[in-house]
Amino acid sequence: MTRAIMIQGAGSNVGKSMLVAGIARACVRRGMSVAPFKPQNMSNNAAVTADGGEIGRAQALQAMACELEPLVDMNPVLLKPESEIGAQVIVQGKRFATMRARDYGKQKAKLLPPVLESFRRIGKGRDLVIVEGAGSPAEVNLREGDIANMGFATAAGVPVVLIGDIDRGGVIAQLVGTHAVLPPADKALIKGFAINKFRGDVTLFAEGMDIIADRTGWAPLGIVPWFSDAWKLPAEDVMDIASRKGGAIKIAVPRLNRIANFDDLDPLTATPDISVEIIEAGRPLPGDADLIIIPGSKSTIADLAHFRAQGWDIDLHAHVRRGGHVLGVCGGYQMLGKEIIDDDGIEGPPSRVTGLGLLDVRTVMAPQKRLALSQATYLPTGDRVSGYEIHIGTTTGPDCARAWLSIDGRGEGAASANGRVKGCYLHGLFAADAFRSAFMADLGKPVVDHDYAASVEETLDALAIHLETHLDIDQLLGLTE
Repeated sequence: MTRAIMIQGAGSNVGKSMLVAGIARACVRRGMSVAPFKPQNMSNNAAVTADGGEIGRAQALQAMACELEPLVDMNPVLLKPESEIGAQVIVQGKRFATMRARDYGKQKAKLLPPVLESFRRIGKGRDLVIVEGAGSPAEVNLREGDIANMGFATAAGVPVVLIGDIDRGGVIAQLVGTHAVLPPADKALIKGFAINKFRGDVTLFAEGMDIIADRTGWAPLGIVPWFSDAWKLPAEDVMDIASRKGGAIKIAVPRLNRIANFDDLDPLTATPDISVEIIEAGRPLPGDADLIIIPGSKSTIADLAHFRAQGWDIDLHAHVRRGGHVLGVCGGYQMLGKEIIDDDGIEGPPSRVTGLGLLDVRTVMAPQKRLALSQATYLPTGDRVSGYEIHIGTTTGPDCARAWLSIDGRGEGAASANGRVKGCYLHGLFAADAFRSAFMADLGKPVVDHDYAASVEETLDALAIHLETHLDIDQLLGLTE
């Protein structure tokens, strides 16, 4: 039987993903063989796996914490929202269907067998699997057919630790209230609890821990103070995208409604010489930006309409006239062209829309999704880049003759005649230190070298030490026996 522990939250965004990563790295540092697992995730920030599928970005970070390659079995069900009421459903790395939320609620119980199959495979030969829940088990209205929280824990026989977020306030009510609404069998699966994101003197909450333990019967595992370096780790949730003040190079990024695969920004925010400003709806694109990045999108045509509704198209053209630089990645690349053709209605009703017109290219949407881990060369310097492709649509046109990347001998991307507007489908470019430095130098703003990969590893180690200090990991592991 697979030895496992499940980390669930008394609410969304309580820090489950980071806790799983930190506990996993702490166990690895103890010499254990560990794997992450999340039965169901909802995110448009996906990672391409070594076995050719896609999973949530958080599980890719957790795999890194476990010193493993990301695999589809680490996140067998991924929901990628395409509208306010519907999402693309990815099962074991591949597109399964696009469903409205109501229809998915009726179908999700049928996904339990592949979830359990993936759980068994990922645990084979491991000392421990650390499972992450989704949302909160207190949503008992969603309990029937559940595969994300208690439904999975029951089916797999996995003990649960419940996490409360004290930074939001009301943490006693979060945990005691969850205990109050759960059915007896689900309560019995929860063996312990912990408090996350505490600011200040943790001894001040000692009485609160006693109250929760007395009311629930769950074992208190610790109070985890706020981890101030959390921003150095790749973000999964769109709520975690934030501006970060750094050095003299200013990069502006409009926040799209369906922003996707925004991990392109993580190495930039981590570079001391770079300031990244996220531009919210209703605000203009700043006139003093050196570079504007239009990021990926899960719904390119809808996000292009949103872009125009903010007046960002006018700001963008003014930025270019002033001599500014623009980079479009994936969906942002498609938006920069002259036209997006969706005759098959891949993203909604069949349509043809005019693009921003800064690149002489056109995109034709098609149902086949390209998923690939790619090794590329930055043609101006010969620097090597590792990245991934995850998109639908094919982009062609005269500006593709000015490809600025090469993947397996083929040109990738497009550039304007003056070279100040570029686009490509390759995500993950800026994680390559040499490329990042060369690209910034092209803006006339050289940066001091920064080893991004090493900084992520150092932060994972620091997080593991942080949790070893404040969370009773020995007691937590004892719950699995």
